[in-house]
This record gives sequence, structure tokens and C-alpha cells, in this order.
Amino acid sequence: MTDPFVQPEEATAAEAIAAITEELELFDDWMDRYQFIIDMGRKLPPFPGGWADDAHRVPGCQSRVWMEATRRDGKLYFAGSSDAAIVSGLVALLLRVYSGRSPQEILDTDPVFLKEMGLLEALSTNRGNGIASMARKVREVAATQA
Repeated sequence: MTDPFVQPEEATAAEAIAAITEELELFDDWMDRYQFIIDMGRKLPPFPGGWADDAHRVPGCQSRVWMEATRRDGKLYFAGSSDAAIVSGLVALLLRVYSGRSPQEILDTDPVFLKEMGLLEALSTNRGNGIASMARKVREVAATQA
């Protein structure tokens, strides 16, 4: 079975935020940025079907979102999925920043970057609340592991 947990592409959460910000800035309009985010979601590792249940569901999301975490060598790795393409992309974006980091690095990385990237303004209120719920879930897991 393929490892469902997202492996970090960048050495730190801050580097991941910088890389995503640069990638989004390549696009002039939000339709192209949405497509880029959707494509990120398509590249997520396959999420085990057995995890698409209420125990893994992230509350506060309009679409259905599921996440799982595991600890390896002092770092937290996350797997995630959604039944909506754009939301899967948002899951991928968050996990690129947070997966494979120490609990302390996760807690030190404020999700304010979502606002700074312009994502929260560009999304509907419900989607904005949903991604905030996902970020809160990741940070809650980190807080229990710190």
C-alpha cells in the first residue's frame, strides 16, 4: 500500500509557505489559482477508504474532509482527503506546510499565512471557515503531541 501520509517537499514550514506563495503569484487571476490548488489536491497520496468515516471527519467543513495523523521520529505526518476537488487542494496546501514537521514547528506556524496569501478572501465564507477548521485540527493534534 502507498504511504497515505504527505511527505514534506520543503525543509521547513516557512519554506513551504514561501514556495506556495511564489507558485500562486505566477497566476494573474483566481480562476488559474483555483485550478493550481485543485491540481495540488489531485497529487495527494491515496487516502485509505476505511478512513473516510466520522472518526476521521474534520468538523466545521461544508464539504466532507477527513484527516489522519501519525508520529514518526518525533515528527507528525498527516493524510487528508475531501469529497470536493477545491477542498482536496486546500487540504494538500495545508499538509504541504504542516505534514512532516515537529509538533512545536506546527504550533509555531500560525495559519495566518492563509490570509496573507489572499486565500481566505478569495474563498466563500464557508470554505474559509472550513480551511480554518482544518488548520485548527492540525494544530490540536500537534498540541497533544508537543
